[in-house]
Amino acid sequence: MQNIANLIVLSSLYSLIGCGYVFIYRSSRILNLAHGEFMALGGYFLFTISINLFSAPVPSFILSFIFSTLLGFVVYYILMRYMAGESIFAAVLVTIALGILLRGIITLTWTSQLWYPLKYLDIQNISHQIIKGAVISTFGIVKIGSAIFIYLAIFLCLKFTKWGQRMRAVGEKPLLASQRGIELHKYYALSWGISAFTGGLAGMIQACDSGLDPGMSVVGLKTFPVVLVGGLDSFIGVIPGAFTVALAEIITINYISPQASDVAPFFVLLLMLLIRPWGLFGVKEELERV
Repeated sequence: MQNIANLIVLSSLYSLIGCGYVFIYRSSRILNLAHGEFMALGGYFLFTISINLFSAPVPSFILSFIFSTLLGFVVYYILMRYMAGESIFAAVLVTIALGILLRGIITLTWTSQLWYPLKYLDIQNISHQIIKGAVISTFGIVKIGSAIFIYLAIFLCLKFTKWGQRMRAVGEKPLLASQRGIELHKYYALSWGISAFTGGLAGMIQACDSGLDPGMSVVGLKTFPVVLVGGLDSFIGVIPGAFTVALAEIITINYISPQASDVAPFFVLLLMLLIRPWGLFGVKEELERV
């Protein structure tokens, strides 16, 4: 039962991170390989604010959410805006360079030491026995609840709000959307802001659950196979993709070696590329575009 609980928690974390990849790709057709650094910075924002500004959790989290969202807007307007219309390969190289730069800034600013934000916040990450033989930490439960809330919010907003419909139009038919008076850069920037928010949220939760160090960005990189397995342009596909990759990782930890667990997501990715390269719920034409 504990393995099932771990599977649900890990799948929720991967789903929460993965929706940020899909959000940017669906709107602007850019693969953001710096998303893991966005996630890590969310945790560091929370840590820094909890030390220097607020020790209360609510204002610390709210201000960290604002900083994470602003990070997405700033990156788009300063850097990625100028990649509009360029080849996908060029845009991917820019995000790789951005990720290296952000990782260097993180190490120079906060060092490589392991930090624990909960030490400075009035919160305890206690364990809860859900059912007999299955224990989940407080922030493990928060991961599950956050993933459910984010996906419900994305679904409802994209389907029933005006900005959500425009966001879909910008992603599917940008030329037609611009001819109808929709400001493309406004919605591209919004997608980067939302993506940075969800990534930052995942980073904050993970930092509270297991600590904070620059290596956290690797979790974001491990989520990239989740997105490709589920389908690069599919929000729905992220969920079974996350479940598949998390299952492979837990099986590897229990039956092969914990040291091999980082390889498991990419092994699943290779199998998927051989069987169905466009993913479980992806569109074949999107793979050809990439």
